[in-house]
Amino acid sequence: MDDFLKVSYLLAPLLFGLAFHGLCIKFGWLRWLARPVDAGLVLRGRRLLGDNKTYRGVIAVALGTAAGVAVQVVLHRLGVARDLAVIDYGRPAVIALGLGLGAAAMLSELPNSMLKRQLGIAPGTAGGGILGVFFYVLDQVDMLIGVWIVLGLAVGVTAARVLWSVVFLFIAHQLLTFVGYQLGMRATAR
Repeated sequence: MDDFLKVSYLLAPLLFGLAFHGLCIKFGWLRWLARPVDAGLVLRGRRLLGDNKTYRGVIAVALGTAAGVAVQVVLHRLGVARDLAVIDYGRPAVIALGLGLGAAAMLSELPNSMLKRQLGIAPGTAGGGILGVFFYVLDQVDMLIGVWIVLGLAVGVTAARVLWSVVFLFIAHQLLTFVGYQLGMRATAR
């Protein structure tokens, strides 16, 4: 359980980033960045990624995650939650780690989106049948690939940490998605 708490604390800033992105969508913040990453490109007659994958998402989650890490830096200086720290919050570069973490999380979603578009699965959906179950789970945790690539620069990547991160993010993503939908920050409750 100690590992789960440490991994949860390590990934908590990502929730700041995702929440900030939701606020950007709801209130139109950073609207000038709400441009599709794929610039409308088509592969085999289908959009490469779709309109939902935007530069605003990458930038907003990066900035929000960095802000979440900044909160942890303040907590560290106040002596709060030091026993949960897996990274050194006393180093200035930790804020840059937060930026990279948020950006990598969002960029890690792109291959999944491309695959779904090529299979004819609409943005914001998982599809049906067993493939739908697969994509539903993948949609919840695909960002962890980029997250662990970036975190691997600062902490040891172990199977237990990765497993706990999947559990944490799956649960947290369900809650954030539901709350975001209820607050009008998301188009779907999925």
